Amino acid sequence: MASKSGGKSKTREKPQGKPKAGAPGQLSKSDYLEQLAPLHLELNAMAHWLQHQGQRLVVVVEGRDTAGKGGVISAISETLNPRQCHTVALGKPSDRERGEWYFQRYVPHLPAAGEIALFDRSWYNRAGVETVMGFCTPQQTQAFLKQAPVFEKLLVDDGILLFKYWLTVDQEQQETRFAERLADPLKRWKLSPIDLEARRLYKEYGEARDQMLAATHSRHAPWTLVDFNDQRRGRLALIRNLLARLPDVAVPPTKLRFPPLGHKPLVETFGGKLRPIKLG
Repeated sequence: MASKSGGKSKTREKPQGKPKAGAPGQLSKSDYLEQLAPLHLELNAMAHWLQHQGQRLVVVVEGRDTAGKGGVISAISETLNPRQCHTVALGKPSDRERGEWYFQRYVPHLPAAGEIALFDRSWYNRAGVETVMGFCTPQQTQAFLKQAPVFEKLLVDDGILLFKYWLTVDQEQQETRFAERLADPLKRWKLSPIDLEARRLYKEYGEARDQMLAATHSRHAPWTLVDFNDQRRGRLALIRNLLARLPDVAVPPTKLRFPPLGHKPLVETFGGKLRPIKLG
C-alpha cells in the first residue's frame, strides 16, 4: 500500500519467473503463488486498516466474458474475513427491479464502515451486455452514461474508496477459454447462450466499452485497464495497483492472551445416538 507520506509501496515487482512449458510468456503456477503470498499479507493489513479506520472500499471488476473477473476477486478475497469482505455478483434483475431506478438494486450491497465490496460485474452491465444484447433501449444507455459519473461522485464524496478495473482480453485468448469451459464439467456452469453470443459480437462489445470508458472515466472515479491475456500476471498487477493506491499504515493487531488450558485436552464425546461419519 502507498505511504501517506508519499513513500513507495512495500510491495516490489519481482521477476516474473520462467514461462510455463508449452505456454510462451505465461506465468507458471508456482511462480504465481510465490508472488501472491506476500500480497495476501498486505491485503490482510489493508483490511485491518479499513476496519480500524471505519473506511469503506468498493472494487468494481469489469471486462469481457472469460477475462478473469471471478478469478481475481477470489485472489483478493480468499484470505480475508468473509464477514468483512463481500463479493457482489448479481443475477438478472427481477420484474420488480426492472421497474426501479437503475442503480437502486446495487445500493444495498454497498459496504458499511470497515467493509469491502468486490463487484463481479456491477451497474456497468447497462453499458455492456444490456446495450450490446438489446436488453435496454439506446435512451436507457445514454441516461446511464450520464448518471453513472454523478452516482459515483456521490459515493466518493461520502467517503467511499472506489476503484474501477477493466480486464482486457484478446479474442484468440477468449476463444481458448470458451473451449476450456465447454470441455470441463467443473467450468461448464460458466458458459451460457449469452456468453456464446459474445463470440459473434466481440467488435460490438469493444465499441460499447469505448463509449462507456469515454463517458465514465472521471477524476473522482477513473478506470484502470489491466491486461488479462495472462490471468496470473493480470491478478498480480491488479492487486499491486490496488494496494499502491491505499495508505500503507500498519495497525498493530489486537493482543490476545493465550494461557495454557490447565488440564489435559478433552476428547469430544456425544451423549445421544448420533456419531460422526467414519473417515475413509
